[in-house]
Amino acid sequence: MNKTKRNIVLFALFIVPLLFYIFLSLGINNFAKLPVLTENVIDVSSISKKHQFDKRISIVTFIGSNVQEAKGELFNLNEKIYKPFYGFKDFQLIVIASNEAKEEVEKLQKEIGAYTNMVKWSFVFASAAEIEVLYDSFKTNQSLDRNLHSSKAFIIDKNGSLRGRTDDEDSAGGKLFGYNMKSVAELNNKMKDDVKVVLAEYRLALKKNNADREI
Repeated sequence: MNKTKRNIVLFALFIVPLLFYIFLSLGINNFAKLPVLTENVIDVSSISKKHQFDKRISIVTFIGSNVQEAKGELFNLNEKIYKPFYGFKDFQLIVIASNEAKEEVEKLQKEIGAYTNMVKWSFVFASAAEIEVLYDSFKTNQSLDRNLHSSKAFIIDKNGSLRGRTDDEDSAGGKLFGYNMKSVAELNNKMKDDVKVVLAEYRLALKKNNADREI
């Protein structure tokens, strides 16, 4: 009887934690990765030398010249995505706007900045041709409108790849290239989770690299 109890105790102390570790490892490998939908998008540095996608986790939006329509979208994005994540290293939010919209964008910046630390916001102004070329490199299933505006927010990883979903039940063919900024529910229930996954990927990779150096 004593031998049986001792075996049970040994099992609980050694085998159960090992099984739990294996379970976590399998979970990370199988679930903690957000699909790459488009590789090697054009870097924003082609438009502005002050900014780049490389080695950064970027949330990218295209407001073009339609600042008034995009205003509510950016306020939603600010509350649901920017504020929870701007404290993470290498995280940034980039807004692509038309050159002729500078004055309106400056007013918008002041409105958002009145109650938000905009240290990780960047507004990049470009010509119509530059905006179209950059957007086309994302290879999404939707086009910009006539004002070079999209209601979608996109996740670009540190390697310059567009991330999204390949099994989204609400998207045609299951592919979710961008997240609807007009929908607070989509930002909160889908995009927030997906940004967390991308950040977790890099944290895990960093921990692994540090562990490898210590070996």
